[in-house]
Amino acid sequence: MTVRQYISVLRAAGRIPLECSPRIVWKFMRNFGMRNVANIRRFEKRQKEGKPFFPAFVMISVTERCNLSCSGCWVSSGGKKRLSPRQLDGIIAGCKRKGSYFFGILGGEPVMYPELTEVLSHHPDCYFQLFTNGTLLTDEVAAGLKRLGNVTPMISIEGLEAESDARRGRSDVFRRTLDGVRACRKARLIIGAAASIGKSNFRELVNRDYIRFLAKEGVHYLWYYIYRPTGAEPKPENALDRDGISELRRFIVEQRTDAPLQLIDAYWDDRGNALCPGAVGLSHHISPAGALEFCPPLQLAKDFIDDEGSNVAELFENSGFLSGMRRLASGASRGCILLENPSLALRFALEQGARDTTSRGTVVAEMLQMPTLPGHDMKGEEIPEKNTFYRLMKKYYFFGFGAYG
Repeated sequence: MTVRQYISVLRAAGRIPLECSPRIVWKFMRNFGMRNVANIRRFEKRQKEGKPFFPAFVMISVTERCNLSCSGCWVSSGGKKRLSPRQLDGIIAGCKRKGSYFFGILGGEPVMYPELTEVLSHHPDCYFQLFTNGTLLTDEVAAGLKRLGNVTPMISIEGLEAESDARRGRSDVFRRTLDGVRACRKARLIIGAAASIGKSNFRELVNRDYIRFLAKEGVHYLWYYIYRPTGAEPKPENALDRDGISELRRFIVEQRTDAPLQLIDAYWDDRGNALCPGAVGLSHHISPAGALEFCPPLQLAKDFIDDEGSNVAELFENSGFLSGMRRLASGASRGCILLENPSLALRFALEQGARDTTSRGTVVAEMLQMPTLPGHDMKGEEIPEKNTFYRLMKKYYFFGFGAYG
C-alpha cells in the first residue's frame, strides 16, 4: 500500500469517531473490540485443545415476519414462527457465559419483533448487528437504538429503484430504505449496508460510484454477500458464475485500499483462500423455531432451544448433527456446500434425522430442486488481500482454525 492509500484507509476508519455519538463509539470499542478479541482467543483455544465446542459468534433470527417478500430469501413469507422474549434473553445470557458477546440479529425483519429493544437492553455488555431492510427504521426506532448504544444496523440494499422493487416484491423500497439510513445517520449510529450480489444487481452495486454514494449518505461499512438461491422463490438464474465471483472478489480487494468506507466480506482469508464460517465453527445460527442450524439458509436441524433458552451451551457442545455438518462441509470444499453440493448437504441432513425448521415446510423439496452452482472457492486463482489492515486482521482472526487440514 502507498502512503496515499494508508491515509485513505485511516480517513475511512476515522469517520466513525467523527460522525457517531461518543457513547456509541465507546460501546463499539469495548463490547465489539476488546470483548471480541478475548472471545476469539477463547474460541481459538477451545478448538486447538479439543475442548467442547461453542461458536465464536451466534446469529439469531428472532421472527419469520417481514414486510417484504424477496426472491432468493430463505425466510417463509407470512411465517409466524418466533422466539419468545424469554428464549432470546436466555440464548444471549447462555452465550455470554461461554464468553461470546457479539450477535447478529436477523429475521424476517427483526424490527417487527416488538420486544427486541427491551430484551437487548438487558445486555449492555454485548454488541448486536441488526440485519434489517431499513424500511421500518423511523426516527423513533433509530433513537431507541441510540439509547441502547450497542447496536449497529446493517441495512440491506439489493439494488437501485427498479431492482429493489423487483427483488423485494414491493414498490418504492429503495426510497424507504434510504429514509431508514438517514434516520440512523440523524441518530449518529454506526451504520452498515449489505448487498446480496447476483447477476441482476452486479453492475448497479459493484462499482466505485455506489460506494461513494453510500459514504455520502453516512454509511460506515459495506458488506458484500454472494447471492444464494434459496427459499420458495430461489431464481437460480440470478446466481453469479465463476467469473462473476472472481470479479467481485477482485473488486473488494482493490477498493479496500482507498474506499471512503470499510468494505467487509466473510468468504476469504488473507491469502484469498475460501472460507465457510460454519465449516470452521466461527458462527452458527438459531432460527425463529429455536433450531440450531449450520447457517441461516440451510433450514434443517435436529437440536432445539428449550422454552427458557437455557440449554444453548449444552446443545452446541453436544450436537452431533452440527459437528457432522462441519466435517462434511470442510471436507467437501472450502466454499459454500449449499451452492456447490446441495444434494450432499440434504442427504446428510436426512440421514441424521434432521427436519424442516420453517413454517412453509417445503425445504426438502426446494433443496431437491437446487442446481449445482459455483461457490467462492477459487482454487488456483486466489486473490490475496492488498490492504495491510485487513490482511493482518484476517490472518489472525479468520484463518480456518485447522478446519481444512
